[in-house]
Amino acid sequence: MSLIVGNGDESDNAARAEAERMAAVHADGRIVTAAPAEHWPFLRTFVPPLPPGPIVVLAERADRACDQRQTGNTRLVTTQAQYLFTEWEAALAAHGNAWLVASARHDVVSRHAEDVLQRRGVFARVRVEVGSAAASASDEAPEQPESVPGLLARAFRAPDPADRLRMAVAALEHGRTPAALVATASVCQEVNDLASAARDLDEAITTAPDWAAARFERGKVWLRLDNMEEAARSFQAAAERLPAFGGAWGNLGATLGELDRTAEALAAFERLLALDANSPQAVNNIGVVTRELGRLGESEAAFRRVIELEPNLAFGYYNLGHTLFLQGRYHAAASAYAQGQTRDPERNPVQGTRLAMCLVATGDAPGALSELQRATGAMPRDYRKQLLADTSAILWALVTQKPDLAGWQPVNDWLRGELAKLA
Repeated sequence: MSLIVGNGDESDNAARAEAERMAAVHADGRIVTAAPAEHWPFLRTFVPPLPPGPIVVLAERADRACDQRQTGNTRLVTTQAQYLFTEWEAALAAHGNAWLVASARHDVVSRHAEDVLQRRGVFARVRVEVGSAAASASDEAPEQPESVPGLLARAFRAPDPADRLRMAVAALEHGRTPAALVATASVCQEVNDLASAARDLDEAITTAPDWAAARFERGKVWLRLDNMEEAARSFQAAAERLPAFGGAWGNLGATLGELDRTAEALAAFERLLALDANSPQAVNNIGVVTRELGRLGESEAAFRRVIELEPNLAFGYYNLGHTLFLQGRYHAAASAYAQGQTRDPERNPVQGTRLAMCLVATGDAPGALSELQRATGAMPRDYRKQLLADTSAILWALVTQKPDLAGWQPVNDWLRGELAKLA
């Protein structure tokens, strides 16, 4: 697969030239035009039927598939570039003699699909050519036909979730296709109508049981309903149906971790890492899970890799500090926590108390007391009470482990005094 990212018409022209060149390599090579990219998220099968023989699929303006107005965890999976290009990858592999050449606008990709430019996940396997990053001229979305995909493409560009839902429901009235049901369910999640989302997704799964997207979105609803067992089953089903989609393995691993199925969670995160070797989230999760399994050397290596990938991510340092603390390497742990605090604009109070315990362990009781007072000084009463109690428990565990530890008593006295005031 090739994706040419550029400004204005340059990427389209380059993609056409590349498709013609690739087709000409084969005496009987043919070019097939893909469906309009703005319709891809709303079609159960958006890859066109591919006849036998060498086929080059030309997809102009692939960025339009991702140009939508949802944000955060509610974003429909079929509008995400990782999912769409993984579907393309699977379809082309099944054909065995077909290639995709796509174009995309740089400004749209940078807003909605940064992982393309970062060569993350499937885009480490796609040949990505990046041209001009200058802003493109104003480009209105094409007028959408009165078809279900066209109506949904228009709906997902509506800025207000309520308008998006109204338009999605209207599209659904034109045809209850699996893709329309999944899209409408996604908007229902945005407005917290989880019952309707679950109903539409169950209908979509009944109609298209082998579609990974429907299973993935159902898992998201189960998460919102706090049913981790069913969420894990849904994400497992999505991963089985589209094994190269890293998002399914990532969500599966996180859900299994919540269920304390630690070894299974690690296996899922390792599948994700195999698909996205430079994913800080995947490496971080492996660090957490290996730490829970007592494999502290592997955990340390993972968190050091996180810091390499995201040197300004505070929690990479915090997680490294925790692992070093468990190894008894208190000076190194204190340094890691301190580096995390300098990168954390909120100076996370929990991590501040962890830094204080590292300082106690290194014999710097005055520094520890100062850090505790700073970290917990402006917290809500109940939260402060709980955090101080947790810190006291850590201190006693540390003293039990290091009975010869000096200088801890003033810190303990301060904690006891503060807890007495909050009793």
